[in-house]
Order: sequence, then C-alpha cells, then structure tokens
Amino acid sequence: MDFFASFNFVDFLSAFIVLFAVIDPIGIMPIVLSIRDKGKVIEPKKAVFYAFGLMFLFFFVGDWILNLFGVDINSFAVAGSIVIFLMALEMVLDIEIFKDSSIAANDATIVPLVFPLLAGAGSFTTLLSIKAEFASVNIVMALLLNAVVVFAMLSSTSFLMRLLGKGGIYFTRKFFGIILLAISVKLFTSNLLHFIDTLS
Repeated sequence: MDFFASFNFVDFLSAFIVLFAVIDPIGIMPIVLSIRDKGKVIEPKKAVFYAFGLMFLFFFVGDWILNLFGVDINSFAVAGSIVIFLMALEMVLDIEIFKDSSIAANDATIVPLVFPLLAGAGSFTTLLSIKAEFASVNIVMALLLNAVVVFAMLSSTSFLMRLLGKGGIYFTRKFFGIILLAISVKLFTSNLLHFIDTLS
C-alpha cells in the first residue's frame, strides 16, 4: 500500500508524456511499415512484452548498476538530461546525432523493433533520469500505460498512418521534441543544483 500511496496524477501524466516522447511510437511507424513491406513479420504482443519487460527490469535494477560503478542518481540524471536534450534536437531539427548501425535480422520483432527502437539507450537513460524527479509508482503506471498505447499503435499502424498523414506525424514529432527539450532542461537544472547542494 505504501507503494501506491505516493501516486500523483500530475507526476504520472508528466512521466507518461516523457516516456511516450522518448519511445516515440508514432515516429517508428514508418520503420514498422517499411519492415512489413519487406515481407517480415512483426508480432505486437511479443514486441511489447520484451520491450517493456526490459524497461521494467532496468528500472528496478538500474540503481544497483549505478551503485556498482559508484554513480549517484542525480549525477546520472544530469548526464541523462544531456542525452535527452540531444534526442529532442534530433526530433525538432530533423538531424541525426545518434548513429544507428543495427541491421534487421530474421526476427524483425526483436531487432530492430524491441531493441533499439522501443527499449534502447534513450529509454533506459530516461527511466533512471526521471526516477530522480517522480515517485516509482508514477513511473511504473506511466510505463504500463505506454505499453498499452504502443501495443494499440503497433496493432493498427496502417490505420494511424492514414489517419495522421505525413503532416500529422511531422507535427507530432516536433511537438514532443519541444516537450523533451523543456523536460531535459528541467532535469539538468534541478539535479545539478541538488548535486551542488550536496557538495556545500
């Protein structure tokens, strides 16, 4: 019960938006369509199970990994905010900062859909970064809702592409890119100030 006592709707909504923007299910729709056009099969249930299973696992053992390397959560959040900032720049400016050398093999559900598109370095970094800002219950609930949304979108990719059109997808990417920019600045400033306070 103590776990759910920390639930806050505003924080839950904020965490959902951040994760949705980083996972970017709308942005990967053209890639999913391209994979299907090549005759490869994508299984939405399998993709969501593995992708979000990895994210849940990393969310709960990420702190242990940080402790193993002697890194505190606030320092990681500052570093993570820089990564999120660069990801947001990619979305807003239509530039490529992170080079992706992965090649879709026989199983397109696992590679490249699960990793690195859904559960990649950006998702893992964001999870631990926002852990410094929001209670765990809000992030877990946001992850669950994102899993539902991603499954629904993967199951109706063609319909959503027709509904939004190229212009709608373009606008959505820009909108969430700007949100990510603002959140990355907030993460950077709040955690940097906290880090400075611990030194004084």
